[in-house]
Amino acid sequence: MAILALVALVGCIICQIFVAIKIFQNDGALKGIIALLCGLFGLIWGWMNADRLGVKNIMLIWTVLIILYAILAVMGGGFSYSLGTPPTNLAP
Repeated sequence: MAILALVALVGCIICQIFVAIKIFQNDGALKGIIALLCGLFGLIWGWMNADRLGVKNIMLIWTVLIILYAILAVMGGGFSYSLGTPPTNLAP
């Protein structure tokens, strides 16, 4: 499951880069840099301008990959970690 989650994450990053390129072309460098650093901004901007720029398919794929990644990461134990020292076995 963790490998599938990683594949979904790579797909998310690729979609984020495509949308960031569109932002660079249409709204300038500042918003493009923000979209590269903050995927949520790119996702929201992409959905707001999907019809105008013709990136609706990329946005659908990106949204599905984010949902799929979250599900696979939880199923694969990606969020199961503990802080602190592990318990020691004190039995003789």
